Amino acid sequence: MSLFSNQRLTSFIEVCADFLLRRRRLLLWVFLALTVLLAASATRVRLDPGFAKMVPLQHPYMQTFTEYTRAFSGANRIMVNLRWKGEGDVYNKQFLDALRSATDEVFFLPGVERGRVFSLFTPNVRYTEVTEAGFYGDVVVPARFSAQLDELDAVRRNVARSGQIGQLVANDLKGAMVRAELREIDPSTGRKLDYAEVARKLEQLRAKLGNDKIEVNIIGFAKVVGDVVDGINGVMAFFGIAFVITAALLFFYTRSGRMTLLALTVALLPVMWLLGILPLIGYGIDPMSILVPFLIFSIGVSHAVQMINAWRQAALGGATSVEAARDAFRKLFVPGTVALLTNALGFLVIMYIKIDIVRELGVTACLGVLLMILTNKMFLPILLSYTSSNQLVRTVKGQAPQRSRLWWALSSAAEPRTAWVVLAISAVLLVAGSYKAHHLKTGDIGDGVPELRETARYNRDNAAVTSEYNIGIDVLTVVVEAKVEGDACLQYPVMSSIERFEIFMRGVAGVRSVVSVPKLAKVTIAAFNEGNPRWQALPRTGPGLAQGAGSFNPDYGMNTENCRAIQVLVYTNNHEGTTIAHIVSEIKRFIGSEKTANVSFRLAGGNVGVMAATNEAVEQAEVGMLLAIFGAIALLCFLTFRSWQAVLCIVVPLVLVSILCNALMTLLGIGLKVSTLPVIALGVGVGVDYGIYLYERIQHQMQECGQDFRVAFYEAMRQRGTAALFTALTMSIGVGTWVFSALKFQADMGVLLAFMFLVNVLGSIFLLPALAVGLLHTPVRKPAIKVSGAYQTIES
Repeated sequence: MSLFSNQRLTSFIEVCADFLLRRRRLLLWVFLALTVLLAASATRVRLDPGFAKMVPLQHPYMQTFTEYTRAFSGANRIMVNLRWKGEGDVYNKQFLDALRSATDEVFFLPGVERGRVFSLFTPNVRYTEVTEAGFYGDVVVPARFSAQLDELDAVRRNVARSGQIGQLVANDLKGAMVRAELREIDPSTGRKLDYAEVARKLEQLRAKLGNDKIEVNIIGFAKVVGDVVDGINGVMAFFGIAFVITAALLFFYTRSGRMTLLALTVALLPVMWLLGILPLIGYGIDPMSILVPFLIFSIGVSHAVQMINAWRQAALGGATSVEAARDAFRKLFVPGTVALLTNALGFLVIMYIKIDIVRELGVTACLGVLLMILTNKMFLPILLSYTSSNQLVRTVKGQAPQRSRLWWALSSAAEPRTAWVVLAISAVLLVAGSYKAHHLKTGDIGDGVPELRETARYNRDNAAVTSEYNIGIDVLTVVVEAKVEGDACLQYPVMSSIERFEIFMRGVAGVRSVVSVPKLAKVTIAAFNEGNPRWQALPRTGPGLAQGAGSFNPDYGMNTENCRAIQVLVYTNNHEGTTIAHIVSEIKRFIGSEKTANVSFRLAGGNVGVMAATNEAVEQAEVGMLLAIFGAIALLCFLTFRSWQAVLCIVVPLVLVSILCNALMTLLGIGLKVSTLPVIALGVGVGVDYGIYLYERIQHQMQECGQDFRVAFYEAMRQRGTAALFTALTMSIGVGTWVFSALKFQADMGVLLAFMFLVNVLGSIFLLPALAVGLLHTPVRKPAIKVSGAYQTIES
């Protein structure tokens, strides 16, 4: 027995409809007042980017990262590279003056950890040499540097002795960089760091120092956020284009400016309410989840069109505006609410991944969908009850036969012969999609930042830096903890274990370079022995190792006091998901094979360590998340329809479309990551809308009107399918314009969303009835009546 035929539920819906329309004037003012208040609150919503929000803090890697974040370099770096385009190399007055100015500018940036600013002009960059009088060391650039010829020669020699070529100075001596660490909390103000402000100041630095002789490259998380924020204006422009396209197609569909305005207004209301609620609960909008409001708008349009379509059909049947609004509410409140609850569950399950930005996204999207129960299922019927239906009836009356002819032709999917063809095609798509989806990669794909175009300034800067230096922005740190008494750097077993690890990692594919304390110490030890490279090895005694003590200074950020913890920097060629996974697996293989009681190796820090933890968190949660989504949908559908056949008919098309979406992501080179998860949830949510609306009508027509399955499906398509197909086409065209966006992640989302909108509705139109043919066994009770080449509505 279905919930829809349950007498208590029917009575409850009648009471709700009666209350809604009897108190419609009061409720109208309540909704309007709520809209005004939340609109005022929405003016306080702010972009809220954050590095820490993107970190899975409960992951073991991030526990290591957090534990040593104060002692070692973090993952939130910025690099400002100056490239000399004139004759000669960087050892000239114009370039070094610019480098000094860049160092000063970076030093005073908001959020900079000033003790971790590295440049040829900072006192923490030094050189060491052996003279007749013994060891001598000093800063690379003299304190009173005036760029005289002899001073330039001295700097050239000091840089060579410091070992900074390939680190802070380009390998071809045509560039030098300033490297710095940022803190989530600005040390100078104690407030949360404004990444957009940092990015603006970095661009001001570029404009100040860049000229025909000097090119400035800037990379780092803050600059990525800045470029995405700059692209938000483009995002809003494309939102506007999609909105205009939606409005135009809505008008074409309804032939009524009033209906178009109603649908758009009600679809925008949950977005406005959501933006008004976010400041009240202490949330902002992260630039990486800026597409969520449009997803809410898309779902809102879908439900608004369904409600208006139901109201219009009742009005065409002769009902007054109030009666039509009551009828639309009675028919759509339960299936619409169930569909919205499944949407909310889809977004809520994303919170299964324990990353703050994902949880914020889940809360935000879930809240927006739940608000639609108020705006689309309650406020819209009230507005429709005040809408005159006379002009609408005159406009639409002549269109029904054409639609009936179309739907009768498409309803052949409910016939056994056609159903088997649909099932066969679906099986082929399932096999092909599963094969391709199996190759879906987790994490980033390609060099640079995948959120931006390959030709974006940031990605060009990143390519320039990685091609000129042995290091780059992509670094994974491994912390080696000593388990010995005394100074661990003076004990050969400890240093030998780290050296073996370093040598091993240099041979791993995807590793650009490795920096470790033993590597630095060997250079110093060789210097003690007249610079003879044969002495560039680790002595087996404490006194011998003490010769390299200058490399053990905790101020250099490579080890803690007494070397209780030592970090190894592994610079990678890129941050692709496959590269990171391979490097991490090789590190784990080495750790598993290294049998020593003197040290323990712990993953991982650096921005690559953060990405590794994030990728693993996403990959581990993907299966559980999908099982939870489909499990929740199956449970809600079963509770609603009390039929396992209904569950299969609604859920199987969703599974197929999800697999095909993953296959499309593989074909387009889009990785599975935090920013692509909403698409999967949205795809499931929108598909559920179509499936629930159609199946509810099919069940009603079969049980209440005694129709056979094909006629019942035809009636469901006539009453609900028009609105569903129109919504899918409208939103697909709207988001399809995003492919021209300057932000690659918006372009990717546009392609994926357009695909999901279209394929989901096709799954509901073709696969749902094909599945039902073999699952529902209802004899024919009333034949269709053919009149003038078209099939009329069956009188119940």
